Amino acid sequence: MAAHTTAPGVDLPLPKPRTKGTSRAPGEKSLVASPTTWIVWAGVAAFFIYLLGILISVIVDSLGRPWFDSWLPENATTDWYTGAWERFGMAQVIGVTLTVAISVIVLSVLIGVPAAYLLARRSFPFKRILTLLFLLPVLMPPITYGIPLATVMYNFGLGRSLLAVILVNLVPSVPFVIMTMTPFIEQINPTIENAARMSGANMRMVFQKILLPLLVPGILAAAVLVLVRTVGMFELTYLVSGPGSDTLVVAIYRAMTASGGGEARQLVSSMAVVYTVTMMVILIIALRYVSPTQLVARVKESRED
Repeated sequence: MAAHTTAPGVDLPLPKPRTKGTSRAPGEKSLVASPTTWIVWAGVAAFFIYLLGILISVIVDSLGRPWFDSWLPENATTDWYTGAWERFGMAQVIGVTLTVAISVIVLSVLIGVPAAYLLARRSFPFKRILTLLFLLPVLMPPITYGIPLATVMYNFGLGRSLLAVILVNLVPSVPFVIMTMTPFIEQINPTIENAARMSGANMRMVFQKILLPLLVPGILAAAVLVLVRTVGMFELTYLVSGPGSDTLVVAIYRAMTASGGGEARQLVSSMAVVYTVTMMVILIIALRYVSPTQLVARVKESRED
């Protein structure tokens, strides 16, 4: 027999059955999804089906011989990958792509983090105007400032060189680092730095011992953004690159337009698959060291401090 939790003789009111059309009690969840939820999930499913269809079609095209009367090729081959690797010098192109990406990441962090610290901690005249100038390369289409920038590079004799590719990619990458790091630094309580200075620490020690451990998640997040943008940047890289300094995305475009589009479509598809796999490997390695949930948690901790 169940034990009574009320005094003897006291009857508790029974819940009234809810009739049709009666609203639910506060906090009670409905087991039936709303039409809006179904529409959202249908849109997400359609997007992933569309994306998966594109990827599968490119992969199939890169592995099959020419076919016309069937959905799938009659036999598969990896000769297109071997041909693209030898014909377009894929080893050198991937090496150039990684060199440009790593160089841009390092330089962007070295320039952007101190600039973000000044914008977050200092007040000076024309601060808003300077912030707007930093945002212009992100807001404007790259081709609008890419042509004058490429003209400057060619006038200084840097055109079609690896250095030119790195320099032009710094223009949109540094603002990305500043945009990412400025709000992150603002969430760190400045009293921590003041306490360290009162204890005798100079600015270098404050940065190395106090700020840097707190900024590591933000720096890694900014590095991932710069990595993705640099590897996928076509306009700026195409304007100043040449043989020996083309990144992977530019090499794909040159393969598509070589000899008036005379290259086999399967060669271009195989290069696209290599580009996609390279990007996925880079992102998997990058996300191994930075997690969006870790970044949000660290910002929350900084707010509480």
